Amino acid sequence: MSPVVQNHAPVTSGSEVILNALPNPVMMIAPDGKILDANMAAESFFETSTQHMQRQVLRDLVPFGSPLLTLIDQVRRTGAAVNEYKVDLGTPRIGGDRQVDLHVAPVSERPGHIVVMLQERTIADKMDRQLTHRSAARSVTALAAMLAHEIKNPLSGIRGAAQLLEQAASPEDRTLTKLICDEADRIVTLVDRMEVFGDERPVPRGPVNIHSVLDHVRRLAQSGFARNVKFTEDYDPSLPPVLANQDQLIQVFLNLVKNAAEAVSDMGTDGEIQLTTAFRPGVHLSVPGKKSRVSLPLEFCVKDNGPGVPDDLLPNLFDPFVTTKPTGSGLGLALVAKIVNDHGGIVECESQPRRTTFRILLPMFNASRMSSHSGERPGTPPRASRPADED
Repeated sequence: MSPVVQNHAPVTSGSEVILNALPNPVMMIAPDGKILDANMAAESFFETSTQHMQRQVLRDLVPFGSPLLTLIDQVRRTGAAVNEYKVDLGTPRIGGDRQVDLHVAPVSERPGHIVVMLQERTIADKMDRQLTHRSAARSVTALAAMLAHEIKNPLSGIRGAAQLLEQAASPEDRTLTKLICDEADRIVTLVDRMEVFGDERPVPRGPVNIHSVLDHVRRLAQSGFARNVKFTEDYDPSLPPVLANQDQLIQVFLNLVKNAAEAVSDMGTDGEIQLTTAFRPGVHLSVPGKKSRVSLPLEFCVKDNGPGVPDDLLPNLFDPFVTTKPTGSGLGLALVAKIVNDHGGIVECESQPRRTTFRILLPMFNASRMSSHSGERPGTPPRASRPADED
């Protein structure tokens, strides 16, 4: 009897499975500097495949004169592992300001071979900046309450007096009384917008389909302030619902898309806004007053190819009254930060010329957890999107 020949698909080794399960980029470097192997996280970080990396040496992927190359030489000389913190590996291809912690170690079984592990500092830095955003929101809350009480009432009297003077004023003086009324109205409008920050009432939240929200915002933008801008979408269709208030999410993304449209307004038909959604497990946020950490696996981005945010404004971009617009109030992004904070999420901006990204991380809807909260009914279907006021 002839032997039976069975065909088996190649089996992935256990070590490869483990490496690919790691969230941190890991690479093995040969004595001549060539990249022998890399896990899936490294492919994502350098935005290229392992096969392509294996045809290159490490110095082709990292910035010229990178400290990583020096650390590898040091490990080869001493035979001891080293760590280095807050090293920028950003390049024009993968984006600037990609700060990582480096862990470089020798491979004892293979003399001259080095293992490099990268740990991005992005999430840790987001947590620190998020605390700053929350402090700024609390400051605006107190300021809004003070302004509403101390400014709106006197302004009403000033406007009334100007209207009385207008009745007996000459045509030349009426221009001045109209100016007084217009400026009083403008200040009242500004105070009204700031009063939103003082509203601490809980908002009803439930399962929201983020793609319905983004499509609604895109339609609003294309029918108005962004009618000449090209929109592209990169959505994860399997994304679960987000735990949120739909109207407030519309306000958040309408503000971000409006900012992006203004950033590319001078580019004509070359201006582009990209909306993306993705599932990013492993991101958790410690919330004051709670022992457990909140999972933030849902990532939503608004990207544009405009000139970018000035470096001096970037650290304080979500603070009130910080703006790049000559006539802007600087409250739009502060409102975005407040709403995202109220939802237990994170908002962050990464910017360089032709590549600005506003990234929001939010918790997903959990029906079993919602059942224990009053006013938030599990299984409530998302309501139809409706237009929100632009900010």
